[in-house]
Amino acid sequence: MSAAPSLMMFRPMLISSILKHGMTHFGDQEIVSRETHGPLFCYTFAEMGARAAQLAHALQRLGVTPGGMVGSIAWNNHRHVEAYYAVSGSGMVIHTCNPRLHPDQLAYVINHAEDEVVLFDSTFAPLVKAIAPHCPKVKAWVCLSDAEHTPVIEGGPEVLCYDALIAPESTAFDWPDLDETSGAALCYTSGTTGNPKGVLYSHRGIFLNATTSCMGGVLNLSAQEAVLPVVPMFHINAWCIPYSALVGGAKLVLPGPKLDGASLYELMEAEQVTLAAGVPTIWMGLLQHVDQQGARFNYLKRTLVGGSAMPKALIGKFVDTYGVEVRHGWGMTETTSVATLSVLSRRDLARPADERQAIVARQGKPVSGIEIKVVDENGQTLPRDDIAQGELMVRGHWIMERYFKSDKTALINGWFPTGDIATISADGVLTIRDRTKDVIKSGGEWISSIDLENAAAGHPAVAMAAVIGVKHPKWDERPLLFIVRKPGQSVEKQDILDFLVERVAKWWVPDDVMFLDSLPVGGTGKVQKNELRKQFAGGAD
Repeated sequence: MSAAPSLMMFRPMLISSILKHGMTHFGDQEIVSRETHGPLFCYTFAEMGARAAQLAHALQRLGVTPGGMVGSIAWNNHRHVEAYYAVSGSGMVIHTCNPRLHPDQLAYVINHAEDEVVLFDSTFAPLVKAIAPHCPKVKAWVCLSDAEHTPVIEGGPEVLCYDALIAPESTAFDWPDLDETSGAALCYTSGTTGNPKGVLYSHRGIFLNATTSCMGGVLNLSAQEAVLPVVPMFHINAWCIPYSALVGGAKLVLPGPKLDGASLYELMEAEQVTLAAGVPTIWMGLLQHVDQQGARFNYLKRTLVGGSAMPKALIGKFVDTYGVEVRHGWGMTETTSVATLSVLSRRDLARPADERQAIVARQGKPVSGIEIKVVDENGQTLPRDDIAQGELMVRGHWIMERYFKSDKTALINGWFPTGDIATISADGVLTIRDRTKDVIKSGGEWISSIDLENAAAGHPAVAMAAVIGVKHPKWDERPLLFIVRKPGQSVEKQDILDFLVERVAKWWVPDDVMFLDSLPVGGTGKVQKNELRKQFAGGAD
């Protein structure tokens, strides 16, 4: 039995539709951007759209045709936002490159994507010099700056000045009606094992995600808000915030290269930021600065956290000390942006502080348009009892089906296998227990490295914590804990072990603790446990 056809008008969901909506209905809303060379730059949605039109014309003049790839190696700034809209809106594909990749991997992704033009910030001129000889298909290297700050790369490629490139072009562009399922943006995984893999996002997926993100139970974006994406625009499209800001009409504040706690706090206060989004390591630095200065947040109402699990102690600091709501999410490159989010209900708000923090520390419920389940090693769906743990599977309107240039689907029976080990409660709350490669099997039982890290991070002298499994002759694997002390603290191994005994199962307590000056952090702000495994595979000795 077939369903009756609808009688509704069809209009494609396009990046250019978001741009036109923002320009038309919130044209005077501000974008404030930290320039790479230091000062703040401020203009409006309408002015941004006019410059995006100029860039679209300029890229056509450089010979980029619909479907062509335009790379970017750039910070979160206004010219990067212009590129987001100009490239995708005109039918090309914006490929946001992670500058924190190894140069060999960066050259690999540029070549694999077949980028024809690469836009870059002056910070990365040495990187461009190193990789340009290995990227023969790139026709033009364009510095995202004015003439005064465009570098000359001695012994490197010719560099075009962005502002000079777009200056002669028209500020009007006839944005084409495209197939909404066509590619709009390309992002590569961080490539911790093997070469990075590309995820090609569609106009439709980004449009739906950006629209959903504006909802009250997600980012709650409107013209009354000022949003600061600290999460990089080269990492999952800054969780689609440069799009959702225009959908909701929110002021967009961009930090450029200055991501230290003092700079972020100054920017938040000066621009009256109400919502900020980033990974836990960024917020640790911010709160350390605020604590040291005895300062307060006068405007910040909410922070969105993702990328890795956020310790309860950090959640408590935001909420109970500074009165800032924490929304803890989960997503990955393959999910376009945030797929689940923990938001306290009215009933939850009445709970004691420790219970509220425990709820927020979980990854929350799927946002509208996303479905999740966990399966065992045979692919059988496990019960939603918050106990049975298995691999997390996800499907939805903006979930990847296959990797870029792959002829093989990544799905299993229509679901994407995430590689995360998780449980789901009866009411649909997701808890990530570990990555399949990070979970520790000791004496036939599983130890969650994430739970152990969060427990250790609760010690008042601990700045960061990481756990890996190391081989053990009797128990197969045992956890090895790495600690970075807070400045001026002298906590020792036994202090940490005594602290953990009261907070985790006794057999979870690590056999050893190592103190490091810092942990290896990758391009997305996550601790690179593969590097710890390489160095400490044999344990602490």
